[in-house]
Amino acid sequence: MAEQEKKKNIIDLFIEGCRKGWDTGIRNMMPNVIMAFVIIKALNVTGLLKILGSVFAPIMALWGLPGEAITVLVSSFMSMGGGIGAAAGLLGSNVLSPKDITVLMPAIYLMGSLIQYLGRCLGTAEVNSKYYGIMVGIAVLNALLAMWVMKLLVVMY
Repeated sequence: MAEQEKKKNIIDLFIEGCRKGWDTGIRNMMPNVIMAFVIIKALNVTGLLKILGSVFAPIMALWGLPGEAITVLVSSFMSMGGGIGAAAGLLGSNVLSPKDITVLMPAIYLMGSLIQYLGRCLGTAEVNSKYYGIMVGIAVLNALLAMWVMKLLVVMY
């Protein structure tokens, strides 16, 4: 069996990696993206998105974003794919512009899936749960600071 593994050429390894990546994307990421996209559409149809937008408008204005952008941050907190789906849904509804999504993108990645990772990583590593709040707070603070940096970069270019 080891001999057969050695005989694989670079193209076979590349194709195998592509298949594994495709499976990961389809099985793990796409359901979250689709779920968030559907939730954003449902919030929009019911009028709840406008209510969320008006409630969070003053906070999101700090980054030059509409209030509805809070749904992207909350979705990202739960799942990175969900944050991307929420951003896509809001872009498709003309609530967010490409510049808005550019400002949100660092937060999506820095806060992405924090809830999922708390249990998976910190729990497995047996980190004392009293530190979870501090760790989440640091991640959220980093995300918010990164949004300001991205906002400055968008303004400059």
